[in-house]
Amino acid sequence: MTNQKGYIISGIQQVGIGVSNMREAWKWYKNQFGTDIRIFEDEAVAGLMLPYTDGKPRKRLAALAINMQGGGGFEIWQYKDRTPQPPSFQPQPGDLGIFAVKIKTHNVEDLYKLYIAQGHTVSIPKKSPAGSDNFFITDPYGNPFQIVEGNSWFKNESKLTGAAYGVILGVSDIDKSIAFYSDILGYDEVVYDQTGTFPDLSHLEGGDGKFRRVLLKHKEKRHGAFSPIFGDSQLELLQAFDRQPSTIYKDRLWGDLGFIHLCFDINGMSSLREKCAMKGHPFTVDSSTSFDMGEAAGHFSYIEDPDRTLIEFVETHRVPILKKIGWYLNLQKRDPRKSLPRWVLKSLAFNRVKDL
Repeated sequence: MTNQKGYIISGIQQVGIGVSNMREAWKWYKNQFGTDIRIFEDEAVAGLMLPYTDGKPRKRLAALAINMQGGGGFEIWQYKDRTPQPPSFQPQPGDLGIFAVKIKTHNVEDLYKLYIAQGHTVSIPKKSPAGSDNFFITDPYGNPFQIVEGNSWFKNESKLTGAAYGVILGVSDIDKSIAFYSDILGYDEVVYDQTGTFPDLSHLEGGDGKFRRVLLKHKEKRHGAFSPIFGDSQLELLQAFDRQPSTIYKDRLWGDLGFIHLCFDINGMSSLREKCAMKGHPFTVDSSTSFDMGEAAGHFSYIEDPDRTLIEFVETHRVPILKKIGWYLNLQKRDPRKSLPRWVLKSLAFNRVKDL
């Protein structure tokens, strides 16, 4: 998506997940969702997120992992100088923030049978308002993932899943949120907009309530260096009508346990800064220049959606292709609309992790 102001959104780069043990969590995501490509792994001090870390720089260990079949990755994030805190309540559908991550699959029924055979606790597949089957699996840390039918696959590695296809977001005013995600992020097509009770949510705690439920996708194909891997994506908005929703990250810090942010790969940060400010969502964090993440580097910023859910933007400057021979790709002098050649993108497989 290219905005008239000049910025490009290439897709969902990653969803941030706060965990207490990065390697343990990454192993589970690798085994269940195929996120076995290490883009970076870095231990450092998060010194720029002060508005969301109680005003203090925080030591952290983080890794970005992707699935070569396609979709956004996971930024798996662990505090090193404090014990990350869980929510003080059990989040329910419609609570404000990122409630669940959508994982795309080639075959919902086959993946359901595989998870059952492996002994995982999963919900029974049921129809979404769009008429397609979906089910939920919860990771060992209580984070829900919705398994949905996906498209826009990048590479066939005989895995049943890609990675992040989108998220389910709890919102307080769904029309205001539709405007935000459409105007700034390009999710300008409504797949469905229904109000009522929904069988595919009913097994979740609080999921048998009354909701307005809106699924958004983008009409325009995404552009940019990594857009073929990120592929298409969807955002689902839930507004609860029969209870007062809680804020999932109320009285907690960014990096605490759960889904900490939704991150988009972009180009044209200055134009995006102007657009966000004009729409009433100014940058709350801005690295200003290139920020080193160990093997990778880029310019990052954050805004808040109408319910203060954190949205991150990353303009990638450098990414490792084959670290053993020092092959790092500098993206700053490329045409930002063009994707990288497929052979270059496929070379990211050299960073595959076999053991954790």
